Amino acid sequence: MENSTAVTTQVYASGWAEVVLNRPERKNAITGPMGEGLAAAFNRLREDPAVRVILLRGAQGAFCSGLDLKAFNAEPAPPWLADFQVTWRQAHKALFNVGKPVVGALERYAINGGAALALACDLLVVGEAAFLQVGEAQIGMPAPYNLAWMSLRHSEATMAQVALLGERLYGPHLLAARIAQYCVADDAVVSSATALCEKLAGFPEGGLVRIKTGLRARLTVDADAWFDRFTQADPIGGRTPPRSMREVGGGSTSA
Repeated sequence: MENSTAVTTQVYASGWAEVVLNRPERKNAITGPMGEGLAAAFNRLREDPAVRVILLRGAQGAFCSGLDLKAFNAEPAPPWLADFQVTWRQAHKALFNVGKPVVGALERYAINGGAALALACDLLVVGEAAFLQVGEAQIGMPAPYNLAWMSLRHSEATMAQVALLGERLYGPHLLAARIAQYCVADDAVVSSATALCEKLAGFPEGGLVRIKTGLRARLTVDADAWFDRFTQADPIGGRTPPRSMREVGGGSTSA
């Protein structure tokens, strides 16, 4: 097991790896070190020829509760705060560029910035009582990375339902909207996602990468240009959230 404090990774002999958001004491809420860990993990796994599929999940039964406002608002300010937007971009670029299928295991919740990580997954396994929420509209914030990932996979109507209403979308609804590919019992999310990774990793070598490359062939821009379309459309420039923002679920609200 390799550790980078907020993120752990493990590679399995059968040809897949898992990346774990590892801040369970804060419901796997996002900080600068978590962004750094995600970028490092996915960049490293991209270069590992033994890895064909990657599982992304949260530690101890929850996916991710969003930004950790307690950490963002700490006094004195944490040293990573000033560069957080750059760090978070690097994390999403690493997910965009990994070139291998990413399977998400959504337990309990994926909120705002955490929802963006779930939506970045190529295939999503969700629990029946788990939910995804892109709630930034309800607090007057943008949702650039959520919109960027949804734009890769979903219609404008689906995006509007998810991002404009900002409501909790539970497992069966996520399945019906084709945001998730599998909806299973809440205690079977990780085992089902693991079985899916094992299945995909057993496919003939090279096929998954070729197909994912083909799926992205319609894009004429690189990761930075793609994400810029959404962050530059943000009239407040994707700034770090203000102190007045309330926390949601022990993590927070936006990324």
